[in-house]
Amino acid sequence: MKITVVGGGSTYTPELVNGFLACVDSLPLQELWLMDIDPERLNIVGGFAQRMVKGRGEPFKVILSTNQRASIAGASYVVTQLRVGMMPARRGDEYLGKRHGLIGQETTGIGGMAKALRTIPAVLSIAKDILEAAPDALLANFTNPAGLVTEALTRYAPGISAVGVCNVGITAKMHMLGQLEKATGSRLDPEHAVLDTLGLNHLTWHRGFSVAGEDLWPEIFSAFVKSLKQEPEPEWDVRTIESLGMIPNYYLQYFYYTDKKLKAQEKWPPSRAEEVMEIEKDLLRDYADPNLTEPPPDLMKRGGAYYSTLATQLIHSHHNDLGQIHVVNVRNNGAVKDWPSDWVLELPARVDRGGIHPLRADPLPAACFGLIAQVKMYELLTVEAAVHGDRNAAYQALLAHPLGPPADRVPAVLDDLLETNKSWLPQFFD
Repeated sequence: MKITVVGGGSTYTPELVNGFLACVDSLPLQELWLMDIDPERLNIVGGFAQRMVKGRGEPFKVILSTNQRASIAGASYVVTQLRVGMMPARRGDEYLGKRHGLIGQETTGIGGMAKALRTIPAVLSIAKDILEAAPDALLANFTNPAGLVTEALTRYAPGISAVGVCNVGITAKMHMLGQLEKATGSRLDPEHAVLDTLGLNHLTWHRGFSVAGEDLWPEIFSAFVKSLKQEPEPEWDVRTIESLGMIPNYYLQYFYYTDKKLKAQEKWPPSRAEEVMEIEKDLLRDYADPNLTEPPPDLMKRGGAYYSTLATQLIHSHHNDLGQIHVVNVRNNGAVKDWPSDWVLELPARVDRGGIHPLRADPLPAACFGLIAQVKMYELLTVEAAVHGDRNAAYQALLAHPLGPPADRVPAVLDDLLETNKSWLPQFFD
């Protein structure tokens, strides 16, 4: 088996390598290719990855490459974790929002749109190489905004098998398991735990939880509401949670409490990108240490809890035909029958050798669907804008987004977005 990681110079990579090392008994992995366009960073991160694998008896080879096509050729799985423009572009996304009085965040609002416009053409080029050089490979996209990028893949790379992956679902699942284990004093098997969640990436509502078929949601939800009532400054309004009967994804705070989030931005610097840039300086310095063979503790500051767990479990279930249930981003295809079949949704899906199969789910209430529909229209317009360099589609995407600017400020915001990202958006300037 050959697995390729595009964006192999990411500081997340050592965590992913650890995940594959933990699966050597269940995955016949022979070659792990780390591909990146930044040779200096690739050599630092990749060199550390090679030492990690060698320290465990070298059960597979780690190959470093700056050639995308060669890295993908013959792969069984391709994992994308790239960032076009790297951290400076993320910082630009954040301050783009801030200077226009909008949410500045890498996946939500104007920042998420800028990132999508940069990222979609890059991921579609990867899909083209997969179609021509590894047509049987499964593409697991971790690149944000994961749902929007997966939407582009389903519409403009229909010949490949692709799934969007995010660690929010598995993190919520593991947190709920921890709560139950603490309350009962008994250990619960994560492989038998299923989180019922539905929506779009970074726009989901958790509404059910079971372990080995036993419904444990009443205990989970009751404990969540109780904890909110005990907090002096709860992160969610209790009345809203009780009304919905669900636990919102953290990112919904940008929509439910926009003014609060905007006020927090006024305290920048540092923005989150600037914090991560400092964390990455330390991590890269550690990775360059020729004596280091295990990920340093500071990797946890980078975020992305359970990232490697989810990536390896997904591949493990697919290759070994296990039929495990994971929360992923995949085309609806009638799973939520009252919603458009061609929308990419984030929901539980069964993963086996035959592919990724979304499980049937009841639709969300109108209060949630209204927001989902509005954001999905923004996503579809952003895909068209990114693929075709269509300024009018980009204009309408900003009009549609609930976190976008007032209509009379759309031209100024769009011009700023495009000029700020001009070097990565040739499709808008040719």
